[in-house]
Amino acid sequence: MAKAVADGAKSVQGIEVELDYHTLPETLVDFNAILIGIPTYHHDMAIDMKKLFEEAATKNINLKGKIGATFGSYGWSGEAPRLILEIMKNKFEMQVTEPPLLAKYTPDQTTIEKCKELGKKIAEKLMHTA
Repeated sequence: MAKAVADGAKSVQGIEVELDYHTLPETLVDFNAILIGIPTYHHDMAIDMKKLFEEAATKNINLKGKIGATFGSYGWSGEAPRLILEIMKNKFEMQVTEPPLLAKYTPDQTTIEKCKELGKKIAEKLMHTA
């Protein structure tokens, strides 16, 4: 899903994409848009993502006004992308794209295309705000 989102964003001329598995809270300020892919596990998000946002809050990392979006897969409930989106919107005052893009179980080709569309949509939004 993340690769498809990145491919969609890269399809817009002038957009640079960095696809990372892990990042430090301090580096979040370097990005104009933050798109997070996260699976739901036991009705929750992964602990490393919790830690990322907790550290960013503790260190007063300013993400206000940055564009944010989430996506992810799930088996039963799909809360993780929603939880991250809520944190982005309410705690960090980011401009988020709602709702999150969700895939039940393994993403099919239709979902992969939606991922590409999400990446392109965010990239185009960035180009209009630049």
